[in-house]
Amino acid sequence: MKKKIFIACDTKNISTIKKIISNTKTNKLIIGYKFGLEFFYSKPGRSFINNLKNKIVWLDLKLKDIPNTVSSAIYALKDIKNARYLTIHASGGLEMMRAAKQAANKTNKKLKVLGVTVLTSFTESAIKQTGHTRKINSIVIQQAKLAKQAGLDGIICSGYEAKLIKKVCKGMEIITPGIRLAGDTNQDQKRVMTPKDAFNNGATGIVIGRSITQGNIKHNLQKLISSLN
Repeated sequence: MKKKIFIACDTKNISTIKKIISNTKTNKLIIGYKFGLEFFYSKPGRSFINNLKNKIVWLDLKLKDIPNTVSSAIYALKDIKNARYLTIHASGGLEMMRAAKQAANKTNKKLKVLGVTVLTSFTESAIKQTGHTRKINSIVIQQAKLAKQAGLDGIICSGYEAKLIKKVCKGMEIITPGIRLAGDTNQDQKRVMTPKDAFNNGATGIVIGRSITQGNIKHNLQKLISSLN
């Protein structure tokens, strides 16, 4: 089975995005492209995404607000017909997640809504600073269960929690960011893992950015493919 890889397109430069896409063509992996806030909020971003054909498009907008506002925001995305994934924060609560999924069903039946748990930039000490008293694993499991109850299609968590989530969210996609090729620096990510280890832990897909997009993209992609064999 081909591995599902999402390339994080973290830039607002159209030329760079085009270069990333043209240099990550392969028949050995399922490749999707994740567009975050930086690109989506840029002046040409939305239009470029809307016109991107025959690609797996992920809108990584991490929506979180009261249920009605999140629902309305998803209705406002209905013109982006090629979007296949959308992220919302699981910490927004059960009703918010239900409202998001209902709006997605009504506006784009091919759109999968993914619940983001604890960001991979968090450590145990950092999560405590926000007022949490529970361990990251416990928080992620609770949020994942809530996302499942809300009818979401998948969970976003680090590779360290993927094995736990696989047990409680059977049939859902488990996509792990914070992925680095062996030898690469962590940079602003904390709970990082190699692609192979993430898949071995139960991930159905991974998000990889700078390990692919910085430097020689084609070479980096081949390095990724080799690491998964």
